[in-house]
Amino acid sequence: MKIEKQWIKEDSEFIRKKVIEHNMSSLPDDVKSPVDNVSFVVRDENEQIVGGVTGTMFWQHLHVDFLWVDESVRKDGYGTKLMTEMEQWAREKKCRLMVVDTFSFQAPGFYRKLGFQEFGVVEDHPKGFKQFYFEKRLS
Repeated sequence: MKIEKQWIKEDSEFIRKKVIEHNMSSLPDDVKSPVDNVSFVVRDENEQIVGGVTGTMFWQHLHVDFLWVDESVRKDGYGTKLMTEMEQWAREKKCRLMVVDTFSFQAPGFYRKLGFQEFGVVEDHPKGFKQFYFEKRLS
């Protein structure tokens, strides 16, 4: 046997599937839920995207993957509106919680204002900054 340094998409997908198989075999049926992806976008009068949020639902929780609002409309409340839509969607899907991570140069205060609780922080990552982890219990 040998260990090779490589990155081949198909091999990486195989490894990911094997981890998922293991995880699913370890969970009781009532915790398993289908993986579902969701996104909400804000479009301007020219139909250009000026904001959006994406998420992945699994194991009865919603992970907020990315939230972005263009600087031209950043103070107009669209971030809050997008997150409100995500939370409503998560509740409709019977998610127990929402999880998000953000960096100190991004929006930790924003998530706190929305009722998210910090449950972890990685100091000096990236160098000179922090990475925060937040959760919001929905049930």
